[in-house]
Amino acid sequence: MATPDNLKYTKEHEWVSIQDGIATIGITDHAQSELGEIVYVEIETVGEDLSKDEVFGTIEAVKTTSDLFMPLSGKVLEFNSNLDESEEDNPGLVNEDPYQEGWIIKVKISDESEVETLLSATEYENLIS
Repeated sequence: MATPDNLKYTKEHEWVSIQDGIATIGITDHAQSELGEIVYVEIETVGEDLSKDEVFGTIEAVKTTSDLFMPLSGKVLEFNSNLDESEEDNPGLVNEDPYQEGWIIKVKISDESEVETLLSATEYENLIS
């Protein structure tokens, strides 16, 4: 399973890419493989300020539904519209390309110090092995 070195990770299996104070967030390759076929991603928090560890949405697979947790405090700016079930590409992008096209939300980070609480790729790999 892929665990890109340039990303940060959480114990709840989200990945984070940070650029210019904006965090792009998705679920890891490990998480999508454990969930199985993803059929729906629900994000109703766009525009909201959320704290680290708050639920920002849910992801539904054929066999289960899981909450998605904020890895960092901030304002939810955007939901990846390509994951909308009415779109041609739809939620399956999370399975097919979890680290690129399958990203879920973008967040304006409100507390940069929280970045230090995230896991490195090596730390995340140790967690899931």
